Amino acid sequence: MPRPVALSAAALVALVATLVAALVLLLLEDAGVGAGSSMAETEALPKLREDFRMQNKSVFILGASGETGRQLLKEILAKSLFSRVTVIGRRKLTFDEEACKNVNQEVVDFEKLDDYASAFQGHDVGFCCLGTTRKKAGVDGFVRVDRDYVLKSAELAKAGGCKHFNLVSSKGADKSSNFLYLQVKGEVEDKVEELQFDRYSIFRPGVLLCDRQESRPSEWLVRKFFGSLPQSWASGHSVPVVTVVRAMLNNAVRPSDKKKELLDNKAIHHLGNADGPLKP
Repeated sequence: MPRPVALSAAALVALVATLVAALVLLLLEDAGVGAGSSMAETEALPKLREDFRMQNKSVFILGASGETGRQLLKEILAKSLFSRVTVIGRRKLTFDEEACKNVNQEVVDFEKLDDYASAFQGHDVGFCCLGTTRKKAGVDGFVRVDRDYVLKSAELAKAGGCKHFNLVSSKGADKSSNFLYLQVKGEVEDKVEELQFDRYSIFRPGVLLCDRQESRPSEWLVRKFFGSLPQSWASGHSVPVVTVVRAMLNNAVRPSDKKKELLDNKAIHHLGNADGPLKP
């Protein structure tokens, strides 16, 4: 990714705010249980995946245009875990990969989601990777996307028969937080829990490490910051996007009798690397 040369005053403010948020995450400890994987579960993953495939389940992804959702779709198709794959978004996506030719696309207006209830019907599993930033959407837009759109989508998914709902949240999510980002993430976590899915999995990653297609200089600097830290420390507060999505899928294929699962950054690393260390 190109090195940013100059920043406007607004960009500098956003950069400082992002760095402050990153440092806050370094100090925060997740209150939930880190649902990692045991050695026996790791060894059983190939069989768990095969058993899962035999169930011919369908899945939908919200936010497939973003970095996490895009990588999640790629991993789902590579592992052939679901008999039907649907992406739900505000615009039709263009895919170059041949594997994506059979992906169903549902284009919806998030401001009028009730009119698109059919897009959420008939899915066994749902993954929500929706999210934006205050800089991109403003305060009201951020709240609308990260809380209101997510919650309404979850409601329609529940009504449509979804049994297992997976939500990408954030390390430090807390509805009583003084930081708007963490407050909104905490609020939507609790609101979705009230819907009583058969299984509800929350993923709270730290700073997501990836090379975005869109330019975000502040996030570039944060990635460089974490990249300069000792590996043992950086991995406690940041995580590659590919590790997050692999943790989500490894978690999905293993049976669970828990109504709610909360996977913190440590658990995400553990479960996401269950197949072995990631290649550089």
